[in-house]
Amino acid sequence: MAFKKVWCALALGFLLPFSCAHTDFFTSIGHMTDLINTEKDLVVSLKDYIKAEESKLEQIKKWAEKLDQLTATATKDPEGFLGHPVNAFKLMKRLNTEWGELESLVLKDMSDGFISNMTIQRQFFPNDEDQTGAAKALLRLQDTYNLDTDTLSRGNLPGVKHKSFLTAEDCFELGKIAYTEADYYHTELWMEQALKQLDEGEVSSADKVYILDYLSYAVYQQGDLAKAMALTRRLLELDPEHQRANGNMKYFEYIMAKEKEANKSSTDSEEQEKETEVKKKDYLPERRKYEMLCRGEGLKMTPRRQKRLFCRYYDGNRNPRYILGPVKQEDEWDKPRIVRFLDIISDEEIETVKELAKPRLSRATVHDPETGKLTTAHYRVSKSAWLSGYESPVVSRINTRIQDLTGLDVSTAEELQVANYGVGGQYEPHFDFGRKDEPDAFKELGTGNRIATWLFYMSDVSAGGATVFPEVGASVWPRKGTAVFWYNLFPSGEGDYSTRHAACPVLVGNKWVSNKWLHERGQEFRRPCTLSELE
Repeated sequence: MAFKKVWCALALGFLLPFSCAHTDFFTSIGHMTDLINTEKDLVVSLKDYIKAEESKLEQIKKWAEKLDQLTATATKDPEGFLGHPVNAFKLMKRLNTEWGELESLVLKDMSDGFISNMTIQRQFFPNDEDQTGAAKALLRLQDTYNLDTDTLSRGNLPGVKHKSFLTAEDCFELGKIAYTEADYYHTELWMEQALKQLDEGEVSSADKVYILDYLSYAVYQQGDLAKAMALTRRLLELDPEHQRANGNMKYFEYIMAKEKEANKSSTDSEEQEKETEVKKKDYLPERRKYEMLCRGEGLKMTPRRQKRLFCRYYDGNRNPRYILGPVKQEDEWDKPRIVRFLDIISDEEIETVKELAKPRLSRATVHDPETGKLTTAHYRVSKSAWLSGYESPVVSRINTRIQDLTGLDVSTAEELQVANYGVGGQYEPHFDFGRKDEPDAFKELGTGNRIATWLFYMSDVSAGGATVFPEVGASVWPRKGTAVFWYNLFPSGEGDYSTRHAACPVLVGNKWVSNKWLHERGQEFRRPCTLSELE
């Protein structure tokens, strides 16, 4: 794929820059907040440098003004001026000593402190991969939530507290990043937005020639030869000597002439359009359902099914801890049964869990079905940490609460996983349990498959961030202090494929969750198995 992309660029004379690097700031908003403090420290350091430079210039200015007056008087009557022995002495002193001191002051570098601070802080800076990751997140949000480029560029997003906008240069940068991924669809969108903002009169360092260069190629790659030629003509109006554009125009004209010679029938064209339309409809149907659910456009339950959903006070099947103080529980979905517990974790407990997790947050991993090992994946954009019950009474208390309310043994469960999502943070559709083609998924744990999932929401999310179940059309929205619970396996031990779920991209806000995966071992008498595979 990479070879093909480069080869195509060479064939048409398009040699545009690429870059790559590696780090993970963009995968966690929690870690990105540290960068705010880093930037604040640099601004303070920069202001100190400016003050030092201003003080230096003020001294030089005073010296210049004093000498300006003195030389103005002296040059009118040089001999009379130097006839005064004090003036003669001070002239010798100035030229021998004071001008040398002034030279040292002018040459003095006031930036040492700022540069030193920059050098220290630079090790904590994001790099190219972070910038690329954040850019891809914007493109992902654009697709998932059907946002047009102008809306995103103007920062007109729901629930924003601090409105911001993208400059033409920012839009150009997004287009370039899409280009390096051979994503010509988004390249076209963002180059056009950059061009639009420049045409509207925005003052920018972005150059229309460069923008049109990328844009015409992206349009050509998507098969719109006429538009590519029109854009190239516009480029040549701005820069008639542009070598690549002149070469491309000749190539485009050659291709256009060949197409005319071929003289394809309108019937063939119509059939081609129909085939393209069919391909579009069949392209990743799960992806479309997932994105619709993320936007809150899921299928509505029938009134009959809706009537089966209730809210109640729940005592954990007569658990002694909850008989006198039952918890609030409500049904989110019927099949699979998803229930939500309200006011189930306090703000104080949430802050404790977050503080314990923050120093350990690292890029979230997934099980590789082929190797059985943990690996990072582009479809899971978050950072996570694992907390054990023995290290904090709060975590221990949370584990006990999960056991009491689910009736399942948590001694064989995995540790509490805390996750913080990054820019456009998401986790695409996946199963929590190991399928039959993944016999080694949890072999190293020795506790069987993941029988159930308990998920705490530890923050509200201004927009986006839902947990969705594409197979059944369910959307569960984050509400701070609540938790949702569902079984991944039927009582028979067979996997429930309707539990395939995803964490939608966070559009606006900061999403913190923690989850507990409970395993089969220890549940033999708590949830007895059945003979039917679907029970």
